[in-house]
Amino acid sequence: MATVFKRGGRSNRGGSYYVSWADHNGRRQTRSARTTDKATAERIARKLEADAALRRDGVIDPTLDAISTESQRSIESHLADYESKLRAGSRSEKHIADTLGYIRAICKSAGFQIAGGIVADGVNNYAGWLQDNGKSARTVQAYLTAIKGFTKWLTEHHKLPRDPLASVKKPNPKADRRRERRMLLPDEWPRLVASTEAGPVRNGMTGNERLLLYRTAIQTGLRAGELRSLNKGRLVCDASASYVTCKAGSTKNRDFARLFIQADLAADLRNHIARKAPMTPIFAMPRHTKLARMIRADLADARKSWIKESRKDPEEHGRREATDFLAERNHDGEVFDFHSLRHTCGAWLAMTGAHPKVIQTVMRHGSITLTMDTYGHLCPGQEADAVARLHAMMDDPPVPLAATGTDDLTANGAQRRAQRAGRETWQTVAMGCDQETDRADESADGNARPKVLRFANLGDDLRPDATGRDQRRAGDSNPQPLSVQLTTDQ
Repeated sequence: MATVFKRGGRSNRGGSYYVSWADHNGRRQTRSARTTDKATAERIARKLEADAALRRDGVIDPTLDAISTESQRSIESHLADYESKLRAGSRSEKHIADTLGYIRAICKSAGFQIAGGIVADGVNNYAGWLQDNGKSARTVQAYLTAIKGFTKWLTEHHKLPRDPLASVKKPNPKADRRRERRMLLPDEWPRLVASTEAGPVRNGMTGNERLLLYRTAIQTGLRAGELRSLNKGRLVCDASASYVTCKAGSTKNRDFARLFIQADLAADLRNHIARKAPMTPIFAMPRHTKLARMIRADLADARKSWIKESRKDPEEHGRREATDFLAERNHDGEVFDFHSLRHTCGAWLAMTGAHPKVIQTVMRHGSITLTMDTYGHLCPGQEADAVARLHAMMDDPPVPLAATGTDDLTANGAQRRAQRAGRETWQTVAMGCDQETDRADESADGNARPKVLRFANLGDDLRPDATGRDQRRAGDSNPQPLSVQLTTDQ
C-alpha cells in the first residue's frame, strides 16, 4: 500500500508530503509529492500505486517508461556518458574534443536543453547557417556527423524512442571542396631536398631531421598524427626488408599498420635515433598547426633558389616566375601542405604503375573505390594498353585447348602453325584441323593416338545424332564455322 508522510516531524508541519510505494519490481520507492495538501498527496500516491500495478501486469511497458524518463534528462548529462563511450572506443583526444564541441555548438544555437528536445528542423537550420557563412561542405558534414552519431547512440541505448535526425542528410564534400591538395611533382622533389638540407632550424627541427620526416612521410603515406607516434621501437630493420609499424591506437582506421621503407632511409633513421631512448619519438615534430607552415617555408626556399638560378637570363627568369613549379598553390587552385606528402605517396605509386590493390594497401584506404577515385587517373597508359590488346583478340583467333602431353602434330599444332604463317583464314584453319586430326588418330606403329573430341561448328550443319535424326541449326545459310577442340585419351 502507498503511504504519505512528512519528514522532520512537527518541525516540518508546513513542508511537502512524501509518497512511498512499491514499484513494479517490488522495490520500495520514495519521492516528494511537491504539495502541502494531504488529499492531493494521497491522490498522487494512488496514481503511483496504480501505475506500478499496470506495469506488473504488462499494460504499461516499463522499457518505454524508462525511455521517457531518459529523454527528459539534460543533454549535458548525456554528453558525459557519450564521452565515456568515445574514450572506450579508443578515439583520439582531438576527435573527442571536436565531436563534443560540434554537438554543443548545434544544441546551443538551436536551444536544445534536453535529449527529447532535439528536432531535425533545428539541426537543418544550423547547417544552413553554416553554409550561409561560407563554411565548406566538409565542415558542415563534420557537424552533422557529430550530432547524428549522438542521437543514434541515444536511440540505441534506449534514451530516445526514435532517432529524431534520421531524416537529416549530410552534404557531399566532393561537390564543394574548398581545398584540393596537390602532390609534389617528381621534378620538384630534388629541389626540396637540397633546400631543406641547407635550410635553418625551423620549429625546433634541423634541416636533416625535417628531410628525414618528409622522406618517411612520402615512402609510408603516414599521416601527421601517425608519424608523431613513431618511436625508436617502431623501426624494424631485417636482413630482407626494413619497415616502420604503427599500433592500432595511433592509426585513423584503428588497425595495426606496417609500412616498408627503402634501405637507405632505414640506415639514416637508425643513425638519427642511435642516441635516443627507446620510447622517445623519432621526430620532434611541432604542433599540427605549424606543420604546414614549416614545409611551406622549405618549399618557398626551394622556389626562390630555383628562380635565382636564372637571374642572368631575363627571359628564362620571367618564365620561371610565371610558372607554378614549387609554388604553394598551383594553377588549378590545389594547395600544398604537410598532408600533401601522403597524397604524393599514393600519386607516385600510381605513376610507377603499381597495382591499385597495392596502392590501397599502402595508403590503408577502406575501399578500392576511394583509391581509384583519388589516383586512378594517374595510372600511366592503362586505357591505351587495354585497347591495344584488343587487336590480338580481334585479328588473331584463340588457340584451341589441348590436353597435357599431346603431340604438336594434332589439331593444336596445325592451328598454331597456320596462325604463325598468317596465310590461312579462320575457316580454313578449322577445316585443316579436322583433316589433320583424322590422320593423327593412329600412329605409324598402328597404336591408337589420343582421340580428338570435336564440338560442332557453331552455325554449321550438325552431324546426325545416334538416332539418325538430322538436326540443323537455324540461321545463316552460309555460316562461318567456329571450331573448339579438346583432346583426350581414348
